[in-house]
Amino acid sequence: MRIVVFGAGAVGGVIAGRLFEHGNDVIAIVRGAHFEAMRDHGMRLVDPDHKVTLPVPVVDDPAHVDWRPDDVVVITTKTQDSTGALDALVAAAGTQVPIVCAQNGVANERIALRRFEHVYAICVMLPAEHLEPGVVAASSAPVSGLLDIGRYPAGTDEVATSVAAALSGATFESTRRPDIMRWKYRKLLMNLANAVEALCAPGDDAIELGRRARREGSAVLGAAGIDVASIEEDRERRGDRLTPRLARGGGSTWQSLRRATGSLETDYLNGEIALLARLHGVACPANELLQTIANDAARRGLAPGSVRASDLLAQLPAPLTPE
Repeated sequence: MRIVVFGAGAVGGVIAGRLFEHGNDVIAIVRGAHFEAMRDHGMRLVDPDHKVTLPVPVVDDPAHVDWRPDDVVVITTKTQDSTGALDALVAAAGTQVPIVCAQNGVANERIALRRFEHVYAICVMLPAEHLEPGVVAASSAPVSGLLDIGRYPAGTDEVATSVAAALSGATFESTRRPDIMRWKYRKLLMNLANAVEALCAPGDDAIELGRRARREGSAVLGAAGIDVASIEEDRERRGDRLTPRLARGGGSTWQSLRRATGSLETDYLNGEIALLARLHGVACPANELLQTIANDAARRGLAPGSVRASDLLAQLPAPLTPE
């Protein structure tokens, strides 16, 4: 099996680097300055204990991959880039290549299943950072991340088993889960505070704003009848397995705003809750506000921490239930 990592930024870069470092057949697809740096100098992988430069094979387009029958694609782009990435994959590799969505949110697998027969989901728990071309950082060691996998919409098979085995041999923990989407919905609830982290300085108001978004998210998923892994299940799964010892500025949304990419995945995090709320007649003002303000910040090129959490809280109605 060869693993093709499409979008080797923070999460994808650590996955590609760790797999390559531990003897797996890997090729990365990246673009722009990141591609040029990796092509010319290799991938610089940093973790709490060491720095290493890895000659990970890299191309800048799926059309430049010498596609093989044993290829499996792990796609790690942001969701707003999924459609373009998947269309390019169809044109280059056809519709039978297995697609593994190692991405935040819950929309990517459905987008992929429109185009590919064999689709898999990974629930990503991997603190990583990518701010400089050619450089990725894994914050946790000795376990780099938890990457549980299952077939979409449900089940497991030989591909899931093979991918889990490769990841488990490369500093990750990866368990096969036939109910993987329950776990991705729990991760979605966690990610609802990503916009707060990116927009606002840390503090009590920011904590309260994130709490409001997550509380709304839980209510909306309940109204939609969506099964979600419980907080207790999540705590048991994570335990003390992840030990971040390398400081990072912030999570994926913060990093996108920091790099001034011009777009965020917020439409598929807070926006996913907004969509479900509208479909099921439930209010979610905090998530709607965060979606709007975060997208505006990305379009305007604002730096992280440019918005006051207290100003956003002041725009929200008073909570209907006691805090």
